[in-house]
Amino acid sequence: MIGQFPYVDLQVNGYGGVDFNNDDLSPEGLHHACVQLCDDGVVGILATIVTDELPRMAARLERIAAIRGQDAVVGEVIWGIHVEGPFLNGTPGYCGAHPARTMRPADIGDMNRLLDAADGLVRLVTLAPERDPGMTLVRYLADRKILVSAGHCDPSVNQLRAAIDAGLSMFTHLGNGCPATLHRHDNIIQRALGLRDWLTLSFIADGFHVPVPALGNYLRLAGFERSIVVTDAMSAARLGPGRYTLGPQTVEIGADGTARSADGSHFVGSTATMPRMATLLREDVGLAEDEVRRLLSDNPRRLLA
Repeated sequence: MIGQFPYVDLQVNGYGGVDFNNDDLSPEGLHHACVQLCDDGVVGILATIVTDELPRMAARLERIAAIRGQDAVVGEVIWGIHVEGPFLNGTPGYCGAHPARTMRPADIGDMNRLLDAADGLVRLVTLAPERDPGMTLVRYLADRKILVSAGHCDPSVNQLRAAIDAGLSMFTHLGNGCPATLHRHDNIIQRALGLRDWLTLSFIADGFHVPVPALGNYLRLAGFERSIVVTDAMSAARLGPGRYTLGPQTVEIGADGTARSADGSHFVGSTATMPRMATLLREDVGLAEDEVRRLLSDNPRRLLA
């Protein structure tokens, strides 16, 4: 095993050349991805399905659930599923790599279609609180012991507080899923940090999504007990420059390892691995070993307990 502790990653879209959002995901492909994750010291992940038309999302969830039930390695590595969307903010910048045309307001019926397709494997749902009037879906999921996270969103402080009161407990990849240009004081990053005592904040610690100085500041302000690190890895993770996919999207991987849309306008997941992030946190951010362990192992494991 790489490193001194087992990694747990709550946001993995694909790995080692395998795209979990591919309509033709094969048992062999998912097995290969899980073997690659094991080789990198990852003992558990949430396979992440991202925004698309509802029937496509449901079919992808069904496929992962079916393969997991037939493959011991896949069953050991995939601890559950993270549904990221489709109840997100479609405003440019906030939608990120998620196609705005397939986003929709929060709806319990639509959510149940996805939950049923995943056959009980959904452990985490990322949504935009401002798309859930009355926080009905947040409360519905929390009552069923499913983690609810804000992400790709721009709720007011009052909306975020209302979501927390209804059961929201996380924020997905803080500092991303928002426009590159924001109001310098009144923005979603500041709002989430201001409510850090009630949220677990996740960060993509690859040095690109959040530059190292800002990452260090965010982590120290949020606190190491209420923060986790995710890779948001897509199929190019572990591989080199080239052209890959995330669902129907084409993703260009540059020489620096960043994953960007074909037009270069925004990130589309990452190519990072947990060992690389652990090294960055130790050597560039300057964290102690126990702090790195909490971010990459202890805290995410505790969230799923």
